[in-house]
Amino acid sequence: MVVVGQLARDLVLSVDAVPGAESACDATERREQLGGKGANQAVGLAQLGVRPRLVAVAGDDVIGDVLLDQARRDGIDVSAVVRRRGALTGLIVELLDAGGRWRYIQHLSEAVLLTEHDVAAARHVWGGADAVLVQLQQPPAATLAAARIGHDAGRLVVLDGAPRQCRDELLAAADVLRADDQEAELLLGGAPTVEKARSMLEKGPRMVALGTGDGNLFVWRDGHLRLPLTDERVADTTGGGDAFTAALTASLLRGDDPSTAARWAVAASGVTVGHPGGRPDLRMADLEKRARELAGE
Repeated sequence: MVVVGQLARDLVLSVDAVPGAESACDATERREQLGGKGANQAVGLAQLGVRPRLVAVAGDDVIGDVLLDQARRDGIDVSAVVRRRGALTGLIVELLDAGGRWRYIQHLSEAVLLTEHDVAAARHVWGGADAVLVQLQQPPAATLAAARIGHDAGRLVVLDGAPRQCRDELLAAADVLRADDQEAELLLGGAPTVEKARSMLEKGPRMVALGTGDGNLFVWRDGHLRLPLTDERVADTTGGGDAFTAALTASLLRGDDPSTAARWAVAASGVTVGHPGGRPDLRMADLEKRARELAGE
């Protein structure tokens, strides 16, 4: 499994309330961890028994060393991660208030974004992979190269996000498309419906999973399913989408049918939003139980 996306240092600071200008407050909790959408998805896949290879960019600084060491301990193959000379590894600071509302301050310079050349240089890692998960927050030339390499190699291609540039080309190379609430509205020009989602299938994907505000809509060639959000207490929505995408992909790779994969995805997201920070903590037995509950079993 190849994951193409972002790697960064996540610093999560929990506060009672975000301070105003020229004022300060104490953090009630602090978390520093491996993060970024690509790395979070790779962690989730590893926790679900999939061996992920991460294609991303880190700086040549000590933070990059620390994060890659953590990724290895998480079971992620980082041999294709680019170490960009002279660059600072990406940093995402999350301020999380007592109401679960987050604010991000991030430093993700152009130097730590993937280029088309980076992707082409890593194409050898597609050889032993059965799927490629492409996070669309990276530059369009890089994401399109990754999707096309996967498509041409006959791999399962999963896109995470709403294509803005190279839209038709990306959709033509995709097997699965995942978009959150805001991305889905941008993609479809309004609230997701079964009919609008089916129009995406005509462009290439075999399955789409779209956030609807109060849940998720899944549409595939011969069926569809709406699932509400789970009823877990939400501590932080950060990382919920990454866990969703990881679990959806892992389930499809196991050969599960689309409705089963959908329930695994929603269960994984529900677990992840119950704790601060975007790092997933997924357990197969727990997700299987939750997925069965969503099926009414």
